Amino acid sequence: MGIVNLVADSFSGDGITDIEAALAKAKQLVADGADIVDIGAESARTNRGPLPEAEEAAQLVRFIERWDAQVPLSINTWRPAVARAALTAGGDILNDIGGLPTDENARICADAGAALLLMHTAGAPKVPHTDVGYADVMLALDEFFAEKIALAENAGVPRDAIVLDPGIDFAKQRDDNLRICRELGRLHRFGRPVLLPVSRKTVIGEVLGLPPAERDAGTVACIAAGFLRGAQIFRVHNVRAAVQSLRMLEAIVRDTQQPR
Repeated sequence: MGIVNLVADSFSGDGITDIEAALAKAKQLVADGADIVDIGAESARTNRGPLPEAEEAAQLVRFIERWDAQVPLSINTWRPAVARAALTAGGDILNDIGGLPTDENARICADAGAALLLMHTAGAPKVPHTDVGYADVMLALDEFFAEKIALAENAGVPRDAIVLDPGIDFAKQRDDNLRICRELGRLHRFGRPVLLPVSRKTVIGEVLGLPPAERDAGTVACIAAGFLRGAQIFRVHNVRAAVQSLRMLEAIVRDTQQPR
């Protein structure tokens, strides 16, 4: 899953507000091996206020209406009005970074026939959650996904249209994020694909002491850890590096599974 940030203030410094340039970037991500393109028109940074809904929706719709590649578009938003506008315009997946506090976004997905990415978080987006702690973060994920999968299914989203996202860096501290990466395989108990969205995240910067633009090597390490624990989707900025690392890992794993 390649990332296109239709914003001027992306945390990773790769935001693009010009639609033509954004479309060109998205097509390059596909050429580099992206199977899905994730687009967002509002930065998740907590030191920025939210955009007006109409502005966020209009930027997304402008991109979607011009998109002509045969690759699904994932819409990165949390506000129902924006989600409805983007999915109506032709988006295929809702990447709900709000944690599905009600069933509204699930009902919007059901009406549009769109898939739903369920992301774990605690509290509203655009608000710092540096004080959030867990007695057991993996137990918190188990309880959250059990509740939210049921909420989505009851709203009409088929179970096979749901993907789970552990929400790296969202209402989590360094040790929470590292434990999730170590124990990601626990999420397979739900029988749904697992998305690992760790690209250039703060946890990598905390471990390596690097700014976002210099975190691609750390991202590849996290991808390898996720792959070995069964993650099926990787949301990344540097698609080429991610694809090459995954191809190498697949070759190694296949070779070890050959009879001797």
